[in-house]
Amino acid sequence: MKRLAILGALALAPLLSGCGLHPLYAGGSSGPVAGALGQVEIAPIAGKNGWLMATALRDRLPSNGAPALYRIDIRLDDQISGLGVRTDDSVSRERRTLRARYQLVRIGDNSVLLDATAGSDAGIDVVRSEYATIAAENTALERLSAIVADQIVARIALYARNTPAVAAAQGTAPAK
Repeated sequence: MKRLAILGALALAPLLSGCGLHPLYAGGSSGPVAGALGQVEIAPIAGKNGWLMATALRDRLPSNGAPALYRIDIRLDDQISGLGVRTDDSVSRERRTLRARYQLVRIGDNSVLLDATAGSDAGIDVVRSEYATIAAENTALERLSAIVADQIVARIALYARNTPAVAAAQGTAPAK
């Protein structure tokens, strides 16, 4: 019985290897996805939250020295809303929400290749010290900027892998 189970597992192994999963960053820094991400420039984003978002994106989209073929245009929506209320009608808990509507634009003809949104939120305890609350709000914005930047880069990487024109520009075809 044990031999039959082992033979059955060996017979299924080739079927399981064809599950359709492929590494997103195949080829490492010289792969098509990394090449495409290295040719993305970030359009200026207004405000402090825009500076944080642009910095987080630059950390995740290192330039490969090639001229930019794509641009990311981003509009941010940053809101803080009160959740909990104390008996003296002061807010005890806040929710900070950061949403980004972004477009991946081909620089040559200004065509929009990808139009999507990303976002996240964080809870903030409001304490008696105004300085501590402001520091917590700023820390939440920094964390949210990093989370949203990760979402944007992941979505652009998927687009680059699955789009033949982007892969062709990098000299390789997308994985099937």
